[in-house]
Amino acid sequence: MVVKKYESKDGSIVIEVDQELCEGLSDCVDVCPASVYDLVDGKAVPARIDECIECCQCVDSCPKNAIKHSSC
Repeated sequence: MVVKKYESKDGSIVIEVDQELCEGLSDCVDVCPASVYDLVDGKAVPARIDECIECCQCVDSCPKNAIKHSSC
């Protein structure tokens, strides 16, 4: 398992993306109301994690359960 961990500047939000499970389907990119996610090399990256509003839609939308969020 290859999990990439991303943390907000103040440390209040942690998002983990399992690179093996993520298939780059872009569901998280499409549903995120704060536009936190980008696809980079076919994988989800919370590039703007500091903009996260902790709605958990990214976690709920991922059909592969590749995203873990500290608030969800």
